[in-house]
Amino acid sequence: MNINIQSIQFKTDSKLTDLINKKVGKLNHYYDRIIDAEVFLSFENQNTHIKDKSVQIKLNIPGKSLIVKETSKKFEEALDQALASLKKQIGRYKEKIRN
Repeated sequence: MNINIQSIQFKTDSKLTDLINKKVGKLNHYYDRIIDAEVFLSFENQNTHIKDKSVQIKLNIPGKSLIVKETSKKFEEALDQALASLKKQIGRYKEKIRN
């Protein structure tokens, strides 16, 4: 699976990029027909001193795209929340195509 990471108005460090590649790559265990994934990293509430981190993941599978967006104080937490939501969406999608 090809994973494309885009950070909006900042540059990601290699540790975060490696973590994203590792965790998003594990989605292949849940559904092996994933074409690719697009991960968007950004800051929310930029006009306040506390910036919330936002992670949006778009998962392209045959005939459909699964999209989830989560916001948290850290990118790692938002990533974990987004992956949990995607796992649920993949499970529902697999059930739907079985029936």
